[in-house]
Amino acid sequence: MQQFVKQVSCMFCKAQRGLSLVSTLWILTILSILATQLLYSIHIEQRTQRNFLDRAKFHYAARAGFEWTLARMRGDQTPFDSLGESWAAPIIGQVQDGVQVGNFLNYRVTITDEASKVNVNTADVGLISNLLAQVGANPDDALTEELANKIVEGQPYRTVRDLARVEGMTSELLYGQMAASGQQSAVRNPSVAGENVSNFYNTPSITNTQPGLVDLATIYSIDTSTNPDGEPLVNLNTAEADELTQINGQQNQPVFTQGAAESLIQQREFDSLAALVDVQAVSDEIFNNIQNRMTTEETNENTNEEEENNRPQGQGPPQQGENDGQVNINTADVETFESLPGIDQGIAERIVNHRDTQGLFQNIDAIKDVKMLTPQDFIGIVDKITLKDGETRSGLININTAPPEILALLPGMDPEKALAIVERREEDAPDTSQIQNFTDEEITGNPFTNTAQLSQLEEIDFETFH
Repeated sequence: MQQFVKQVSCMFCKAQRGLSLVSTLWILTILSILATQLLYSIHIEQRTQRNFLDRAKFHYAARAGFEWTLARMRGDQTPFDSLGESWAAPIIGQVQDGVQVGNFLNYRVTITDEASKVNVNTADVGLISNLLAQVGANPDDALTEELANKIVEGQPYRTVRDLARVEGMTSELLYGQMAASGQQSAVRNPSVAGENVSNFYNTPSITNTQPGLVDLATIYSIDTSTNPDGEPLVNLNTAEADELTQINGQQNQPVFTQGAAESLIQQREFDSLAALVDVQAVSDEIFNNIQNRMTTEETNENTNEEEENNRPQGQGPPQQGENDGQVNINTADVETFESLPGIDQGIAERIVNHRDTQGLFQNIDAIKDVKMLTPQDFIGIVDKITLKDGETRSGLININTAPPEILALLPGMDPEKALAIVERREEDAPDTSQIQNFTDEEITGNPFTNTAQLSQLEEIDFETFH
């Protein structure tokens, strides 16, 4: 009996020791887990602190690059923006690490001219349609024009990505897509039947990116409402006649006389500068006032001898139709035209020049075919006028920074004309150019200093220019 008790006691003690061992192992496991969790938490906290510190340092490094870039841009003295200026090159610099002594933080700043893109808040249906074709839409598909109309109807947009809400917009058009180039490339195949062979076959070699609207469009393109000399533009839709007479052409001569300015005022409410080309020299209001005093019929009446003798010395013979109070617009000279109400020397000279170059007027209504501005007049004032009030203008595309793909989208343009513009701005500037006033460090190439210089390119005719 005693032996049995001893055996039971021994077994009980062993069970107690086994339970203690298991408990100890569980406690050690739990403590290990807690210790691991604590170490992990400490590690995460340290990494969080380092990330926060790095984020703060990188933020101020980027801020330093941003401020340095602004300082450089404030020092830009050119009255235009071009890719040949110093700001167009990436700005690379470094600042000292404020925490770790001897360490430096690098930054790189790239400036993009938003005027080199199409502004979707100001573009018309035609330009939007061309832009959609550029990013992959089918230009012959009716859905493309329908999408362009919906984009214009939804203007204005806060960001280019807001176009995603336009019905019919796809992610490929908005963000671009990957397209295989399909060029031939040499590919070495594994050995065949124990021999190494080189097999050439068509295979996509390099994957190119098809640009999307986010790459070619903007909402931020803004330019100051000043001419190349920094003077405010004249708003043709609101300016008084005296202001219009102060506008000078390429040869620094006034383009509008007082009568021409008043005639322009009677016809204005222009929605585009191109509409100026079709403005009449003789407005409908002036025409209605003088139509009863004009004729195109010749009179056979001859002055008699008595009239010849009684005419004051030095006075020439009367113009055709002068005796009956009418002016023959096919024979009258400038002075005779000036006798008509509303016609001054400027308008009279335009009428005579038109008649000399285009031929005689078939009827008095044909006098309304005389244009206010010649092509040279229009080219000379296009950089000095505007149609809207305000200190800034939106939606203009900078011909000095826009890529050929964007330039080719403009009305009347094509890839050949776009490349001609790019080649012109990249060539060496002539000795007589305004660019020679700047050093090579300030500007390179031969950028356009005003829009009128586009007309000097052989590829850009007046129809395209206006």
